[in-house]
Amino acid sequence: MEPNLPFDPVQRSEEAEKAVMKGRMRLYHKFRAAPYYGGIATADAVGCSFLCAYCWNYGRNENPSRFGTFHSPDEVAGNLLRIARKRSYNLFRITGSEPVLGGESFAHFLEVIKIIFREEPGSRFILETNGLMLGLNPELGEKLQFENLLVRIALKGTDPLSFEKITGAKRGFFSSTLLALKNLERVKVRVWPALMEDLFTEAETKNLKDMLRESGVRAELELESLEPYPVVLENMRRRGIFPRNLKP
Repeated sequence: MEPNLPFDPVQRSEEAEKAVMKGRMRLYHKFRAAPYYGGIATADAVGCSFLCAYCWNYGRNENPSRFGTFHSPDEVAGNLLRIARKRSYNLFRITGSEPVLGGESFAHFLEVIKIIFREEPGSRFILETNGLMLGLNPELGEKLQFENLLVRIALKGTDPLSFEKITGAKRGFFSSTLLALKNLERVKVRVWPALMEDLFTEAETKNLKDMLRESGVRAELELESLEPYPVVLENMRRRGIFPRNLKP
């Protein structure tokens, strides 16, 4: 069931990790080829610290223990490698969830990418993350110093209020996601922020860009577009969030 909003995302991360991890294994519900980034081998996992209104995987992340099958890092890497070799891809990712919920899920992720980099040295892995735990635990960044690892931090708002409305998490944690960018840049991990631009005015987006620049973040902000699945639009309507190009 959906928790009372707003919630503590650290507590939710801990609960999600208990639900989706079993030793070295994590719950995944699909492995597939995806067209993003020009073609990428993709593992769809479950379990997140947020419940973002625009998340296409909302239902599975709301009750993660009810979905998927447990896979070891070797199995995850093996499935991704088979997809990549069949499609001639050199890009990999885990998506639909938060890869870094805590220590166990982080260790699982590291095992996956180490296997892939060993088997396909010229490949690249994109860590798609909300940045929460990487902001709260700066020491994790030092373990992400892989030449072929790219980190994309999806910022869920342009300020604490919009962050809370979109994620369902308490607004005070907005700063933690921004801090992840600084933590990773400090240890020279290749990282950049992304924002769902359809949900914000040009002025709000500019203010976020200014905030990032003033805080010392060097990476450019990527602007992404909303995929208006019916379930996404319904979840957003319930939160009182309406894309700029859609009327309430």
